[in-house]
Amino acid sequence: KVKSNNLDAKIPESELETEEKGTEEEPTRESDGNILDVSSDYPRDKHISIQRHLADLEKLADMREDKKKPCPLCPEEKFRACYSHKLHRHLQNLHWKVSVEFRGYRMCICHLPCRPVKPNFVGDQTLSKMGAHYHCIICSATITRRTDMIGHINRHVNKGETESRFITVRAPTNEVIKESATDVQVLPNHSTPQKTDSYFNPKMKLNRQLIFCALAVLAEERKPIECLDAFGATGIMGLQWAKHLRSSVKVTINDCNENSVKIIKENCHLNKMKVKLNTKEGASDGTVGDGEENTDTIEVTEMDANVIMHLRSFDFIHLDPFGTSVNYLDSAFRNVRNLGIVSLTSTDISSLYAKAQHVALRHYGCNIVRTEYYKELAARIVIAAVTRAAARCNKGIEVLLAVSLEHFVLVVVRVLRGPSTADSSAKKIRYLIHCQWCEERIFQKEGNMVEENPYQQLPCDCHGSMPGRTAVVLGPLWSGSLFNTGFLRRMLLEAVQYGLDEAQPLLKTLICEAECTTLKQFSTHGPGDENKQEECGVFIKTSNTSAESYVVPGKRKGEEVIRGAAKRQRAEHSAEHPAFYYNVHRHSIRGMNMPKLNKFLNYLSEAGYRVSRTHFDPMGVRTNAPLVQFKTVLMKYSTPTYTVGQAEGPVHLPGDVQVGEEVPAAADIKEEDAEFPDGKSGVVDAVSTQPYPTDHAAD
Repeated sequence: KVKSNNLDAKIPESELETEEKGTEEEPTRESDGNILDVSSDYPRDKHISIQRHLADLEKLADMREDKKKPCPLCPEEKFRACYSHKLHRHLQNLHWKVSVEFRGYRMCICHLPCRPVKPNFVGDQTLSKMGAHYHCIICSATITRRTDMIGHINRHVNKGETESRFITVRAPTNEVIKESATDVQVLPNHSTPQKTDSYFNPKMKLNRQLIFCALAVLAEERKPIECLDAFGATGIMGLQWAKHLRSSVKVTINDCNENSVKIIKENCHLNKMKVKLNTKEGASDGTVGDGEENTDTIEVTEMDANVIMHLRSFDFIHLDPFGTSVNYLDSAFRNVRNLGIVSLTSTDISSLYAKAQHVALRHYGCNIVRTEYYKELAARIVIAAVTRAAARCNKGIEVLLAVSLEHFVLVVVRVLRGPSTADSSAKKIRYLIHCQWCEERIFQKEGNMVEENPYQQLPCDCHGSMPGRTAVVLGPLWSGSLFNTGFLRRMLLEAVQYGLDEAQPLLKTLICEAECTTLKQFSTHGPGDENKQEECGVFIKTSNTSAESYVVPGKRKGEEVIRGAAKRQRAEHSAEHPAFYYNVHRHSIRGMNMPKLNKFLNYLSEAGYRVSRTHFDPMGVRTNAPLVQFKTVLMKYSTPTYTVGQAEGPVHLPGDVQVGEEVPAAADIKEEDAEFPDGKSGVVDAVSTQPYPTDHAAD
């Protein structure tokens, strides 16, 4: 007899002999850390309901054609002994088909009295009920339902719990993922941040490439720079920095979770990087002491992000917490060096995209509603919070990059010390007046005086023609520019140099959006020389800039020289891009076929307006044209949809009929008034004489 968890089961002598031989041949298997190979025979003390094949389950019954055998997983009162053909059908249909699979093993349903069940008292008799259940292969627990058993096994796998009181299994090998020539090992549940210590999202590859390009641009300005990845997780971002930029950066990867720190150290060794530990921990194998220097050395710390940013100063800080990052902004701007860069990734898109407006009010102190430009609104909300945090530390900011995509909002800003820059940045935080009827929008005028009629600031006349209140006040928001053209151009050069293919198309779109030009007019070099690119009110060294014109930004005299040169050439700086954008589909006219988007951009440009596409919305148009003119151009180049009884080709309405007015009846239109594309004249059919509404809301 072999003793199982809760049952003594009879096993043939042949199996006992083979097991004894196996133990004699491999006596050291259990002594080696109590680790068993999953590929070999699974634990010896497993329950009899856990088998690899159906034939193994049939061996327990020792089926013979001339004798009746009972079911090894059912009591006698539930299933009586029967011949082999009936027993085979019983084991296959009742036990094997409803089993739960785990790494080649099947946990079959068991009807034996292994699980204690409360008895039922009927009169003076006690009826014992045999409950069906499963035996967990990992922790030997008994679960009644199959779905609960599957969830129970998944929880073990997600937590990495494969050791048991009865059996021990080799922990699953971590998966190795390669990205940008950097290898990282992740846990099996790396895609679920709530259940893992090392969260890794492959969809954020574009985000990591943009941040790398920003750091590479900063590394060209001054060397070496100290950069911090405050939330390391697997350490993929810090490893990419150190592996590609090498001696230009001193990378510090931080995480407050002990398991994450262990994985970061393992990933450093996997990429042949040496780890420099804290002075409290001391140096161990594969680490570097304080006195040694190595270009491929990464410092790994285990502390709260707020603590390390309070204790040390950095040139580049990246914040990527799970959710909002407002809790770490004060610490980030406290010790960041002058002309340094702070980048933050916010993944709380439910609140930023106006799905949970109360959460946005609680985290960002901002009142928002769902609009057609909600993604740009989210970016301006985050920048406003960053500006206020920097101003509390007597620092100003200049926005270098703001990206809002499906999964995240990325903001990259440069820090400028001084109360004057902090005041100028704080003045760019303003409220927005948004018309809920036509979705026209405009920032409130500067000043503290209360206006009698704030609706007069809106270019539209919806308040006069519509009853009730038609507009809301949103904000406070960032009203300044979202991009820096010179910085984006240098980011594109770095992306080309390091072969970051996914970031290059987006950077080209951002450059066109920053300059408010179409892609056809895009060029790698700006209208001026590269050495005349203004960033943050200062001129930064580029490849064409002589060494004499570059002064160390840490010196006060050098800053004055740079700022003086910036003031002399401020006129060469291009104008800021228009705020917000319009969605072509949102403002399309019912019954009209609008032109292609690229052709519509050319029509707006020919009308004398600045125009470009935007990465926030694939059908969005960023332009300085008012909404009325936007709709006028859209109406002018739209063609009517063909209807029943209408002649082929678009019908051009009389010249005296304006957009939004009713079209006169067919009998009132003269034949010469209705012109057709082929030059002929005719009478407009009565079906096509209905007025077209100017927008969906007016319908």
